[in-house]
Amino acid sequence: MHRYGQFCPIAKATELLGERWTFLIVRELLVGSRRFNEIQRGLGGVSPALLTRRLKAMEENGLLYKIGSEYFPSDASTELHPILMSLGEWGLKWAKSHLTDEDYDVEFLMHYLRLSIVPERLPAVETVLKFKFLDIDDNPNWWLLVKSEEIDICIKDPGKNVDMFFTTTVRLMSEVWMGQRTYREVISSEDLMVVGNAQLMRTIPLWLTNSPFSKMEPEELVTE
Repeated sequence: MHRYGQFCPIAKATELLGERWTFLIVRELLVGSRRFNEIQRGLGGVSPALLTRRLKAMEENGLLYKIGSEYFPSDASTELHPILMSLGEWGLKWAKSHLTDEDYDVEFLMHYLRLSIVPERLPAVETVLKFKFLDIDDNPNWWLLVKSEEIDICIKDPGKNVDMFFTTTVRLMSEVWMGQRTYREVISSEDLMVVGNAQLMRTIPLWLTNSPFSKMEPEELVTE
């Protein structure tokens, strides 16, 4: 840990949170990631060895605790929630222009689409969603398998009947999830092609919710 040698509370807070990945690990814990591989999926570029060191240091510093193989946010991390939300709002205002094509990562997108599904709003016990991303050459097909409260990400065909097909790009699906574009708009323009169960199509925004930073209220879609 880098120490600033100051009694300023901002300096002391930065000593605990200023290491690379620490804030993002807190973010993952607050959205419900519990297992090592879930946290790593949300971070993308972190190596397993570095993540192990960060998690251990955060546990020592009282930012998380571990039960078995699962990690949980401590009270200290939980109280960071409004700070992280404010930081995200700041980022939407001041950092949006710094986005590059490399920032639109399919694994990160699928990780957050998985976390955004509300299983109890789906009509069936098991629902299979397939996403095909036209801007990806390697592994363009991804599946989400929703069974009760368990939601899995697959990059290989699980061999099950698909209830909904989404065909689009990573960037556009990211923009929709962030609330920058609506499902109605992108389906109407055919930037997003959706095929499948009529009830699922009509209620997409209700069971596949947007980012916490989205200002849009979920509503049913009008379908032909």
